[in-house]
Amino acid sequence: MPPPIPVVLADYDPEWPNLAARHAETLKTLGPVLLTVHHIGSTSVPGLAAKPIIDLMPIVTSLSALDQIQPRIEALGYSCHGELGLEGRRYCVLTNEAGTRTAQLHFFEPDSPHVERHLAFRDYLRANPEVARACEAEKRRARDLHPLSSHAYSEEKGAWIQELQAAALVLRSRQLSVEGARLAAD
Repeated sequence: MPPPIPVVLADYDPEWPNLAARHAETLKTLGPVLLTVHHIGSTSVPGLAAKPIIDLMPIVTSLSALDQIQPRIEALGYSCHGELGLEGRRYCVLTNEAGTRTAQLHFFEPDSPHVERHLAFRDYLRANPEVARACEAEKRRARDLHPLSSHAYSEEKGAWIQELQAAALVLRSRQLSVEGARLAAD
């Protein structure tokens, strides 16, 4: 059994978006398979404390095309872990010399429902600072209960996060419906 991974929450670092942009820039070596890259997760929300790991969501033409060029991702220093429990994803991790995870890639195809879920959640937290503060409080509570187990920490806050994601998706759907109605009226 692997050793426990302590849960480290860092105060928001304004350098995180710049780090995300640099990581995204390196992914351009994937060529035309790569469509776009989104900065997601807690490090993408200004002011929100987070595990200091940059989460990126690259969108690719197809996972099978991505699988064929996996050596390019590995050449950038990432280790690839397949779906890792989430159907329709390719998950890759970058660690530093000390073995600390510094970035994670969550590759999806454009029509994956996970794309909308991640973007809706990020945008909801960005637009609602009071909800972001509540999210931070939940993360700190989960960390305090499970300071030495990243997996237990994630499970502890999981239900709360899923509820928030569901609310974010409902709000996003309503906003898109209103925008669609406005466009149809014009």
